[in-house]
Amino acid sequence: MKRQLAMLAGALALASAGAASAQALDDKKADELMKKAGCNACHTVDKKLVGPAYKDVAAKHKGQADAAQALFEKVRKGGAGVYGQVPMPPNPADKISDGDLKLLVAWILTK
Repeated sequence: MKRQLAMLAGALALASAGAASAQALDDKKADELMKKAGCNACHTVDKKLVGPAYKDVAAKHKGQADAAQALFEKVRKGGAGVYGQVPMPPNPADKISDGDLKLLVAWILTK
């Protein structure tokens, strides 16, 4: 039980930090970070390209306490099958820093 409470507290802290970070990241800065990391090659805010639209990602994860951490890990590790068969390649820290990725994930979850 203590472990579950600790995990819940950690998830809530991450969600709160993510929400605060998203407020600090405006659309222009988010676009700059996504261009730098190459995200815009496959994603847009409102329509599917190669990958899902950010608004669809946000809708899918709405209300999930662990959404920010789950998306952070998905971007880092890559994967396939969640939004179709086209795989998302991993995005290592030398491509996008942990700090920038956390900001972008929080921003995406606001769409």
